[in-house]
Amino acid sequence: MSRAVSNAGTRLAGFGHRWLPFADAASADLSLGRLLRLSLFQLSTGMAIVLLTGTLNRIMVVELGQPASWVSLMLAIPLLMAPARALIGYRSDHHRSFLGWRRIPYLWSGTMMQFGGLAFMPFALILMTEPHSGPGFLGPAAAMGAFLLTGLGMHVAQTAGLALATDLATEETRPRVVALLYLMLLIGMIGSALIFAALLKDFGYVRLIQVIQSAAVITLVLNVVAMLKQEARRPDLTDHARARPTFGKAWRDFIALPQARGLLWALGLGTMGFTMQDILLEPYGAQVLGLSVSETTLLTAMFAGGMVLALILTSRRLGKGSDPIRVASTGILIGIAAFAAVIFSAPLQAPALFQIGAAMIGLGNGLFAVGMLTAAMEFGGDKMAGLTLGAWGAVQAAAAGVAMFSGGAIRDLVTGWADAGLLGVALQSPASGYGAVYHIEIALLFVALAAMGRLVRRPGEAGENGKRLGLADFPS
Repeated sequence: MSRAVSNAGTRLAGFGHRWLPFADAASADLSLGRLLRLSLFQLSTGMAIVLLTGTLNRIMVVELGQPASWVSLMLAIPLLMAPARALIGYRSDHHRSFLGWRRIPYLWSGTMMQFGGLAFMPFALILMTEPHSGPGFLGPAAAMGAFLLTGLGMHVAQTAGLALATDLATEETRPRVVALLYLMLLIGMIGSALIFAALLKDFGYVRLIQVIQSAAVITLVLNVVAMLKQEARRPDLTDHARARPTFGKAWRDFIALPQARGLLWALGLGTMGFTMQDILLEPYGAQVLGLSVSETTLLTAMFAGGMVLALILTSRRLGKGSDPIRVASTGILIGIAAFAAVIFSAPLQAPALFQIGAAMIGLGNGLFAVGMLTAAMEFGGDKMAGLTLGAWGAVQAAAAGVAMFSGGAIRDLVTGWADAGLLGVALQSPASGYGAVYHIEIALLFVALAAMGRLVRRPGEAGENGKRLGLADFPS
C-alpha cells in the first residue's frame, strides 16, 4: 500500500513538472511559492506601464484635452530614466548597510517612489484641468513630476527585483526563473488593462482618481509581499569597511568583458527591430485592411498569446541547456518572417495573414527578449549581476523609446511623400508609410542577427572543469 502511494506521488510530481511550464523553476533554496511571491513586483510594474502608456495617454489627450506634445513628453520621461538602471544595479551590487541587505533597500526605495508618483498623480491632473490662481504651467509641471517619480520607481524596483532573483536562482533554474518573471510582467499588463477598461467604462474624474490611487495602494501591497523574507542578510557583503569600486571603474570592468559590447549592441538593435511597430500595428489593420475596432483590439491578444507561447518554449529549451543566444536568434528569424507576412497582407488583402503575422511578432519578440535577458543574467556573474541587469534594462528601454518615436515619425514622413506623389503612383496608398517601417525593422533584425553571431556558443565547447562556456568565457 505504501509503495502504491509512493508511486502515485512520484507520478503526480512528474506530471506537475511536465505539464506546468514553470513548476521546475523552483530549487532547494527557492521554492515555487517563494518564487511566485517574489515575482509579484513584476505585476505592479506591468500595471504601471499600462496605466502610464495606455490609460492615461488616451485620457489626457482625449477626455482632458491636453496637448499631445505635453503628453508625449510625459510618456517619454520613464524611458529617459532608463540609463539610470546601470547605476542602480551597480549601487545594489556594492550597497553598504549594517542590516546586511543589498537588493531589498533598492526594491523598497523603488516601491515607495512608484507609490508616491501614483498617489500624487490625481492631484497633478486636477491642477491641469481645474481653474486655480497659480501659474498655468503648474499643472503640467506637477504631472511631469508624477510621471518622473513613477517611472524612476519602476526602474529601481525592477532592476533590484531582477538582481535579487538572479541571486536566489541556481544556474540550472535561472532560465526558467527568467521566463516566469517575464510571464508575470505580461500577466500584469494584460490583467490591469482589462480591469482598467472595465472600471473606466463609465468615465468620470472621480472614478479616474479612485483607479489611480487604488493602483498606488496595490503597488505598495504587491511589492511589500514580494520582498518579505526574500533576501538573506549578508553583513560580509555590505560591510562599510569593504572596498567598493567607483561606478566608472565598475562600468569599465564590465564593458571590458569579452563580448559585452556585442551583447548590448545586439540587444539594442533587436529591441528596435521589434518595437518600431508597437504603435502602428492596429492603425495598419484599420487603414490598410479595413478591420473593425473589435478586430484590431484582438491583435493585442494575439500578440500577447504569441509572447506567452514563447515564454513556455524558452522555459523548456533553456532548461535543457540550450544557448540563450540561439533562442534569441530563433526569435529574430521568426520576427523577420512575421514582418514579411504583415507586409504581404496589404497587396493580398489578407486579414488572416496579417493576424498570423501579429501573433508571430509576439512569439519572436518573446523568444528574443527572454533569451537576451537570460544571457544578461548569466553574463556578469554574481559580482556584477546588478550592473549587468541595469545595463540590459537601460539599453532595452532606451532602444524601445527611440524605436517607438522613430516608427511613428517615419510612417508620417513616408506617408506624406506618398500622398504628394513623390514616390510614384504605385506607392500612393496608406500602406506605404507602414511598409517603410516594417522594411526597416526587417533590416534591423538582420543586423542584430549578424551581431549575435559572435555571441553564440560553439557546440561541444566546454570551459573549466567540463562546464559549458558562458558568454564571458569567449575570447573577444
